[in-house]
Amino acid sequence: MTDSAEQGAEQQSAVLLTTAEIQKVIPHRWPFLLVDRIVEEDRERGYIRAEKGVTASEWFFAGHFPEMPVMPGVLQVEALAQTLGVYVGRLERFKGQVGLFAGIDGCRFRRIVQPGDKLSLEITITKLGRRMAKAHAVASVDGEVACETDISAIIAPEGALR
Repeated sequence: MTDSAEQGAEQQSAVLLTTAEIQKVIPHRWPFLLVDRIVEEDRERGYIRAEKGVTASEWFFAGHFPEMPVMPGVLQVEALAQTLGVYVGRLERFKGQVGLFAGIDGCRFRRIVQPGDKLSLEITITKLGRRMAKAHAVASVDGEVACETDISAIIAPEGALR
């Protein structure tokens, strides 16, 4: 294998959860499911990384903005919150429960996200209790931060959304 081929292989992310498997953990569906795959998870560190392939056919680009498509910042934050929901929902003690978005603190947008970008969604848990999860969240493209924030979720009892 050549050096460039080896680097390309290293950059390919292993898929831990597919879209179909994510849908077994969180209730979001098209057009509002904003996480395509989970590619890394480290329970000891309280860390999970997901990816979202941003395509030109995304529903939100029709109006944001037609001449210069930009992924809305609020949807970047929602994608991060969904990634937090997947992390929490995969913990044995929270099986069958759903994390409901509860807060955003110190949110900053540093780069626009456009069609063709692969959005990396990283969550690092800062606090996890019986009913609340807090995390530091970073969305990036090619290692460049697009959005960074602290988010929190209330963990709803099983069956709360049924």
